[in-house]
Amino acid sequence: MTDVTTRRLDLAGTRTFATPGAGPTRRRALAEFGFGWLQQLWREACAGRRHEGVALAAVGSLARGDGGPLSDYDLVLVHHPRGLSGKEVGAFADKLWYPIWDAGVRLDHSVRTVAECRAVASDDLSAAVGLLDLTHVAGDTDVVNAARSTVAHDWRANARTRLAEIQESVVQRHARQGDLAHLVEPDLKEAHGGLRDMSVLRALTAAWLTDRPHGEVDEAYDRLLDVRDAIHVVTGRGRDRLTREDQDACAALLGHTDADALLTDVSTSARTIAYAVDGTLRRAMQSQRARTLRVGPRRPQLAPLGYGLYRHDGEAVLGPSADLASDPVVPLRAAVVAARGGIPLSPATLRNLAASAPALPEPWPEVARNLFADLLATGPGLVTVWEGLDLAGVVERWIPEWRAVRSRPQRNAVHRHTVDRHLVETVVAAAGMVRDVARPDLLVLAALLHDIGKVAGSHDHSATGARVADTVLQRMGVPEPDREVVVRLVREHLTLVELATRRDPEDPATIAALSEAVDGSVTTLDLLRALTEADASAAGPKAWTDWRAGLVQRLYETCRAALARTQEERTLVVEPTDALALPHAALEQVASGEPYVTVVSLGGAHRLDIVDRDRAGLFADTAGLLAAHGFVVRSAIVRTLDGVAVNEWWVDSPGGESPLPDVIARDLRRVAGGDRTPLGRLQRRRSAAVRSPGSGSVDSTRAKVVTSASDTATVIEVRATDRPGLLQDIGITLARASLSVRSAHIATYAGQTLDTFYVTEFGGGRLAPARAAQTVAMIIDTCDAG
Repeated sequence: MTDVTTRRLDLAGTRTFATPGAGPTRRRALAEFGFGWLQQLWREACAGRRHEGVALAAVGSLARGDGGPLSDYDLVLVHHPRGLSGKEVGAFADKLWYPIWDAGVRLDHSVRTVAECRAVASDDLSAAVGLLDLTHVAGDTDVVNAARSTVAHDWRANARTRLAEIQESVVQRHARQGDLAHLVEPDLKEAHGGLRDMSVLRALTAAWLTDRPHGEVDEAYDRLLDVRDAIHVVTGRGRDRLTREDQDACAALLGHTDADALLTDVSTSARTIAYAVDGTLRRAMQSQRARTLRVGPRRPQLAPLGYGLYRHDGEAVLGPSADLASDPVVPLRAAVVAARGGIPLSPATLRNLAASAPALPEPWPEVARNLFADLLATGPGLVTVWEGLDLAGVVERWIPEWRAVRSRPQRNAVHRHTVDRHLVETVVAAAGMVRDVARPDLLVLAALLHDIGKVAGSHDHSATGARVADTVLQRMGVPEPDREVVVRLVREHLTLVELATRRDPEDPATIAALSEAVDGSVTTLDLLRALTEADASAAGPKAWTDWRAGLVQRLYETCRAALARTQEERTLVVEPTDALALPHAALEQVASGEPYVTVVSLGGAHRLDIVDRDRAGLFADTAGLLAAHGFVVRSAIVRTLDGVAVNEWWVDSPGGESPLPDVIARDLRRVAGGDRTPLGRLQRRRSAAVRSPGSGSVDSTRAKVVTSASDTATVIEVRATDRPGLLQDIGITLARASLSVRSAHIATYAGQTLDTFYVTEFGGGRLAPARAAQTVAMIIDTCDAG
């Protein structure tokens, strides 16, 4: 080990690593030593002679002052062509480079004129970004300033053409190196969220394209630099990769309790930087497109998304109508809108949501639970939105237990993500299977919580997770029967795959064990099968092979058939047959030909009771009017008694307004009289509807006849992705088929509708089999054409 290397390691020390804030001081000392030593070498090379127009400059970590104990020295010998000759410059450079090599310091060097610096920066993106940091070390200051100012000027002038090149380079590097936050042996420099991304942030700022975040981002950068410095000291080499064999020593040097705590700190820091570079690059691209496409003064282009949110330059932002200070549900509404649109929440909006929105009451109101399920079911759009909410501290306010699994590493080679990211990826995978289960809201909740027990000190994360999940669900106010199902799924989320791969699927004991795990419920078994696949596929390709999938499916089908033989599967709802006691005012109003409408608002949801004379198309018209007014139907019970339609609708209001009974009654009268004008707004809402980017991957509509549900009506069950006007379309289809809707039972879970219709011929009676099959086909075509 040379004297220079020894001195650099001595300056790094070991005692200060665990001291908060010592890293920047240590790196400044290393930079000062490096500059001083190089200036001494310069004087020795000059041998008392003055070289006009020649200077030694640094780029990279030495220039920035954030180099580690054994980082490379990246040096440029800059000269004017009218000074020393080419031969003289080469000889002088050798006098500088050889002592550095002899000292054992890794060196990246070049000799360039000012014009050559400009040319190489124009041709090579990496060189251009590096030369932006060009810093004088020794010699003629003017030549270094000339090179640096020329490169910076060109960088700003050509920012429009180079921005796409930057983005492509970043995307390719991230794809090649992976996410630093989720790697077990991360490359601290090149991976997504690593040290190299800070250079991208500085380059974008230097181009005057956008500002970059500071504060937490700078702190995260310093933490990664501290880990990099520890690697140098522990290994005695200038490495950037944190390997398994070095993690314990680095953790001890940095004052962490163990390697997992170190990886958690690395992951948290990387997530902060990754989110910053992604957002900054996105805003730079958006601003560039705006300059290119927009003629005249730049005015904000705001497209309404609902719930007081607007799309602006590719991000979701809060509008002035959002009641942020008094409505604790606003963060959930904002998250749903952004995730469905596949766009992130803007940083300013995230800060406002975290700082100003009041905490949700305990237990949560029903509207909050519905929105949370909607958020989890949005598919791939969830990932970026959840990450922003998590970094802003909003997720932890919803689920305090999330803190224990945030950025927590997983040592199992099967897993490719940290615990928290795996949970989110499992939710995304489960969102693609919501059509396979009767309760998609319970599926996505179980997916979010299935590994919540992977905390320090837990020996059985399934049992621990079940207890934690129960606490979370009670805080959310999930009804007890639903809570018991989700807790059971969390506790048993490994049971199906373990039985399928380790036991004989035909053995009655295996079937009995799985039946006991799902409490003898076909519905719970369906949920467990979907959760099993979502969990394994989110873990990685090693966890969900064709062989394993086949074993799981075989055991599932065998057990489901056994459970079906012991219990008769019926529809999820029961048609009420008792007469209802209607208010006298309602009976009088309906007798006079006027619809009777009342509205009750509870916790952000609204219940509409509508009583009217039954007629063909009433169900479709009512559903269409509610959609035209911007209301989202959460559930409904629609029934006809003695020629009178008695309907109960529960709706949510993205626009924030409460339904007005007089307006609904007036529009019903107009539509019944043949005036379709009140329905005109529905088509505009259809066109502007925001769909999740992952919605296209969901299977088509599923509809079937439930043969054992009724002796007097044909019962049709429909599962489809909810959208504006869906119920109206189904109602119109049934009316065109000349069918009477005796009752309908509407439920929406996590963006999926589970609707049951009791239909008869107009004269009464069940549908013939061929007619029922034709009706089912018409409903499927209608839903899929939406």
